[in-house]
Amino acid sequence: MPNHLHLLLTPAADVSLEKAVQFIKGGFSFRFKSKMGVWERSYNEVQILSLEKFEACRRYIEQNPVRARLAASPEEFAYSSAGRPGEVDSVPEHFLKARG
Repeated sequence: MPNHLHLLLTPAADVSLEKAVQFIKGGFSFRFKSKMGVWERSYNEVQILSLEKFEACRRYIEQNPVRARLAASPEEFAYSSAGRPGEVDSVPEHFLKARG
């Protein structure tokens, strides 16, 4: 999206969500090398507790550029992971274990 970012993020066990977001924002800003503000001071978070919610969030994120008329399909949007299944981490294991 041209003005915001959606992530499905599972931090490592020893990394807090706040620290993971700080790494993302700080790393990008360092590489961007601009004095211009890029990030809002906060972020929104939703805890995803089931595979069904995970899949619903993934579909919502993938459809975002289609709803914004930036692409005809999620796979066509250059900045989406929808067209790159081999480059995206798999579903977190704790969702798959809960299924049995």
